Amino acid sequence: MRAFRLVITGGGTGGHLFPGIAVADELLARYPGSEVLFIGTGRDIERRALTGKPYRQATLTGSGLKGISWPGRLASLARIPVGFWQALGLLREFKPHLVLGVGGYVTGPVLLAARMLRVPACIHEQNSVPGLTNRLLGRFVHRVFLALPDQRGHFPAARASLVGNPLRRELLAAAESAGDAGGGREDQRPRLLVLGGSLGAHRVNLLMVEAATLLAAQGIHPAIRHQTGRQDRAMVAERYRQAGIEAQVEDFVDDMAAAYLAADLVVSRAGATTLAELALFGKASLLIPYPYAADDHQRLNAEIMVGQGAARLRLEKDLSPRELAGQIRELLADSTLREEMARQARALARPQAAAEIIAQGLALGGVKSVS
Repeated sequence: MRAFRLVITGGGTGGHLFPGIAVADELLARYPGSEVLFIGTGRDIERRALTGKPYRQATLTGSGLKGISWPGRLASLARIPVGFWQALGLLREFKPHLVLGVGGYVTGPVLLAARMLRVPACIHEQNSVPGLTNRLLGRFVHRVFLALPDQRGHFPAARASLVGNPLRRELLAAAESAGDAGGGREDQRPRLLVLGGSLGAHRVNLLMVEAATLLAAQGIHPAIRHQTGRQDRAMVAERYRQAGIEAQVEDFVDDMAAAYLAADLVVSRAGATTLAELALFGKASLLIPYPYAADDHQRLNAEIMVGQGAARLRLEKDLSPRELAGQIRELLADSTLREEMARQARALARPQAAAEIIAQGLALGGVKSVS
């Protein structure tokens, strides 16, 4: 059995990080003895998600360019050469067979170094609209892996491959073996899962607490599991308590498979990884895109789900607690509608995304199969 060395670079958010972890885990499962080097930003979410993983880890000097002042951008640009030389040293030492960028400013220097060293270099774009770094990198990498169709032609068609969004093996296994998660439960209330993304969503948190209060006043008491992000956890828990509402409030959900399996309805942002997970587990959802996402890509992501009949979409600027409560009430009351939405969501799932990336990526280096 052959073994390979893979560099995954990117991070900063769960949307970038988790697809990279999925590809790394898939390689190690298919090729025992392979090695992975994760080159990231060093943020807390990376340290938490990578704890216990059998990867080597490194960080680069650098910072992003979008959403900061001109002096900040100039300082960021000045750090790019430093990051590039750091990346060059890391790749020369590790000698990878493949380098995969999964998004974020740190990917640029690493993929530039890979091309200089003639190592096959690829990127994975999770969203319907690529970020600035991936738009630039898409011009010279060997392959662009797409989670969603490139409807606006951002990448050269000859190098683009629609594979889906890689998901972690534990999620794939849980979805494959899932039965009726509601069977045998003493609490038969409808179960509502609220997700704000890996960093939380302050406005969604506030809307949800107020909507739950309105539902409770109408005698509707779903079992709520609410992921808030670190900053809002205490505040949200206290507001539920003051309203007399029992809710499981967490800053981060470690076992996402269990959370999805237990849910009857999901209220969520529309990050690409979350949408891929909703499709994998076949969950009806009410999507509230992050309004300040680059190029409004979360709304465009969500519209693909809505067009399939798998989700409902509400814009944050138009959404009141009363409207949110009404949407939740309607969806929880109509199991037939939820079941149809779930069926349409499952039709969008691409569970072989990580395996496809490995197969096509290694093929660039002359490996013909990954059976």
